[in-house]
Amino acid sequence: MANTLLALLSRDWAGVPVALVVAAMGGCLVGLGATWAVALGGLLVAAGVVMLAGAVRHVVLMAREAGERPMPGTLVDVDGHRMHVLAEGDAAAGPTVVWMPGGHAPGEEFGELHAMAAARTRSVLVDRFGTGWSDAGPFPRTTAVEAEELLAALERAGERPPFVLVGHSFGGLLVANAARRRPDLVAGLVLLDPTPLEVIAFAPSNRLITGMRRSFLLAAVRHLFGAHRGRGGRTAPHCAAASIFAELSPSGLAGVGWETVVYDGDLGDVPLVLVIPRDLIGGETVLAGARDAVEAERIRNFYLRTRVRYLAASTASRLVYTPEGTGHDFPREAPGFVVGVVEDLARELRVTSR
Repeated sequence: MANTLLALLSRDWAGVPVALVVAAMGGCLVGLGATWAVALGGLLVAAGVVMLAGAVRHVVLMAREAGERPMPGTLVDVDGHRMHVLAEGDAAAGPTVVWMPGGHAPGEEFGELHAMAAARTRSVLVDRFGTGWSDAGPFPRTTAVEAEELLAALERAGERPPFVLVGHSFGGLLVANAARRRPDLVAGLVLLDPTPLEVIAFAPSNRLITGMRRSFLLAAVRHLFGAHRGRGGRTAPHCAAASIFAELSPSGLAGVGWETVVYDGDLGDVPLVLVIPRDLIGGETVLAGARDAVEAERIRNFYLRTRVRYLAASTASRLVYTPEGTGHDFPREAPGFVVGVVEDLARELRVTSR
């Protein structure tokens, strides 16, 4: 039921029939003639009219945005839905670099990194379903499904392996899953402070994480009825995020753990570079709920230790620290550093493949 609702909300036109249904229900109540029915029906009719105006505004804004922002890449078919892939640069310089931003963000979030890399080698951005120029796609959204979709999109777009997969935060978890499924396609991995699922399963309660799904749902409803300024107003990204972030709870993870967790040794000898900050800069909120200094230190130790868990996934892994003063958002704070780390790995891979 929840995923059916998310699939409906992800369609930008869905607010129009919903508003009409609300207004029609109000009209039916008014027709009953009873005082209470007329009063309640009048409120519903008024609400329906306001919702309809907002829904029409949303549809118009989204049509205008589509006209103002031409699609930079191509659409490929993945299981009957269209996925947007932007590939630029010289493939002969190989291996091809594939970028995956954090959260459930569109590929353009890494547009600066992509442009820098494409000047030297083949670079690819993929819009996951529900983001960017891709279709809303099927529901539910899961990390396991999106890993398969990423690999399928690369194949349908004609991109040739081997790939260097680069993922930040939740995107790091995603590309690690893709590498686990098809290590034969992967020359190497660069994981930019990837999400360790131990944080979801065992960390103390974090209001930021627990409130994410609710905030995405509310944002989808607001946008559906026109409560936004235009650009970036699609409802699909919020619905897709609300669906996939259902995994981000102890109970949600318990149901998908075998398909989603990347365990020790799962990546064999795939070259893996783990890039993390040295401390909790930008993530101090995780300490806010500590009862005392002793628990705060335990929480700090827990988060710092879980950050290095991915090193055990491959026998060919190494650790790189981000520049001093940068936090979890270091791809935005130090893009040149990130591209440099990726280029260093690509250069090593070109030498060893000769």
